[in-house]
Amino acid sequence: MKAATEIRLPMNRVEGDLEIRVEVTDGHISEAYSVGTMYRGFENLLRGRAPLDGLVITPRICGICSTAHLMAAAKALDDVFGARVPGNGTRVRNVSLMVEQIQNDLRHMFLLFAVDFTRPAYAGLPLYEEAVRRHTPLRGTSSSQAIRETKRLVEIVAILGGQWPHSSFMVPGGVVSVPTANEVNQCRSLLASFRKWYEGRILGCRLERWREVDSGPALQAWLDESDAHRESDLGFFLRFSRQAGLDAIGGGHGNFLSFGGLKIPESSSVSAPDGGLHLVPSGFVSSGRKEAFDPAVITEDIGFSRFTGYTGGRHPSEGITVPDTDRAGDARRSWAKAPRYGRRPAETGPLAERIVAADPLFCDLVGDGEGSVFARQLARLVRPALLFPAVDTWLKEIASSGEGFYKTYRGVDRGDGFGAVQAHRGALGHWITIENVKIARYQVITPTAWNASPRDDEGVRGPVEQALIGLPVADPEDPIAVEHVVRSFDPCLVCTVHAIEGEGTLRPVTFF
Repeated sequence: MKAATEIRLPMNRVEGDLEIRVEVTDGHISEAYSVGTMYRGFENLLRGRAPLDGLVITPRICGICSTAHLMAAAKALDDVFGARVPGNGTRVRNVSLMVEQIQNDLRHMFLLFAVDFTRPAYAGLPLYEEAVRRHTPLRGTSSSQAIRETKRLVEIVAILGGQWPHSSFMVPGGVVSVPTANEVNQCRSLLASFRKWYEGRILGCRLERWREVDSGPALQAWLDESDAHRESDLGFFLRFSRQAGLDAIGGGHGNFLSFGGLKIPESSSVSAPDGGLHLVPSGFVSSGRKEAFDPAVITEDIGFSRFTGYTGGRHPSEGITVPDTDRAGDARRSWAKAPRYGRRPAETGPLAERIVAADPLFCDLVGDGEGSVFARQLARLVRPALLFPAVDTWLKEIASSGEGFYKTYRGVDRGDGFGAVQAHRGALGHWITIENVKIARYQVITPTAWNASPRDDEGVRGPVEQALIGLPVADPEDPIAVEHVVRSFDPCLVCTVHAIEGEGTLRPVTFF
C-alpha cells in the first residue's frame, strides 16, 4: 500500500468559503475533512438587541436564501409570543419561500453544478460537445436561459415583500404586506410564464406526466418515451450523469433529515402528501426506517471546530458561539459546528425531503442505501415540479379567500422560541431566548452546517466527509469526482462562517 497523498481543495462555485481536504491511498480517498474557513458570528450580533431586530439582521446572513432565514426568524418569534398567523399570512409566507427555493434549485444546477460537465476530463464522452453547448458558463444555452428566467420569477418575492433579497415583510403574527388583486395577478402571470418555460425546456413534458414517474424503470421509460424528454435539460442530465457515473458516487451515512414546512391553511384546497398539516413532511430516516421529528434531540458539537465554551453536544436553545482563536494552527479545525440528530449525523436537502416524504421514485433510487450525486441533483432539478401547483393555488386563494394577513399578539418579557424551516438546502433552525425584553441568546443551524459539518466529539464524520470516503481519484491534479460530490450538497458557507488565515499550499480548483 502506498503512503497517503493529501489534497487540499479550496472549493469555488459554492456559496461562501469551503475547503475540502482529502487523503488519497491507492487511488481512492481514505480520509476526508470538511473545513469552513471563515468566522462570521451572526448569533453574537443579535445578543442584547430588541427581539424584532432579528427580522432585519438574519435575512442578511445569506443573499440567495434570505427569505428562508426571514421565515425561520418570524416563526421563532411566533413561537415565543404565541402568535397565530391567519390564512393569507401563511400563504404569502409560503409562496415567497417556494419561489426563492425554485430560483435557487435551478441556478445551482445550471450555474454551479453542471458547469463541471464541460471540463476537459469529460472530453472523451459522447455527450461532451452537447454539454459544452448547454453548460458553458454564461454562454451556454441552458445556463443563459436559467439566469434570465429565474431573474423574472423572483420578482414575485419583490412584489409580495417589497424587495428581494433581504426583505423583512414577515413579522410575528403574519406579514405586513397586503398584495392587491393586480399584484396577485402579476405574480400568477410571472409564475405561468416560468412554468411554461420549465415544462418546455427543463422537463420536456407537462407536470402531470412527470408526476407519473414513480420508479427507476419508470424513469427510464419516461426518458425513452419521446425526443422531447431526451432533449430536455432533465433528459440530458439523466443521459450525461449515467455516462459520467454520477449514480455510483457520493453516498454517505444513509441518514436523512427534514424539518418539514409550508404549513397548509385550514381552508386551503392544497393537501399534504402524508395527510398532515404541512406540504413538506418532517422526519428522520435512517437505513430506510422513519422516525418522527423531535427537535429536542438536536445537539451541536464543537470538539473539531474552532469554538470553545463547552464539551459534548449541547442543544441549540442552550448553545453559545465563542470563537477560539488559539486553534488557528490546527489543520483539522473548522469554523462550522457539528450538528447531530440523536447523536447521529444527518444529510438534509431536496433528496432528504423526498426520502422522508416516501416519494416512490427516490425511495426506489436510494432503497435503504445512502443516496448518490445523481439522486441528489435529480431531486433538486425536479423539486419545482412539486411546488408549482401549490404556489398557483395559494396565489389564487389569496385573491379569493378574504382571510387576514396579520393577527395581533402580546409581547413577553422573557421566553424561548424555535423556528423550523425546510429551506432550499435543507433543515434550517433559529432558536431565540428573550430576557428582559431583549435577545439573550440566538442560535442558527443552517442546512450546510448539517451537511458540511466536521467530525463530532466522538470522531464521526459529517455527511460530506462520509460521502467522499472510498471515492476513486483518477487524476489528483483534477479531482473532478470530489467536486461533484461536494457540490451535490449545494454548500452555503456564508451562513456558517467569516476570517481566513493562510496555511501551507492550497491547490487551486478550476473556476469554469
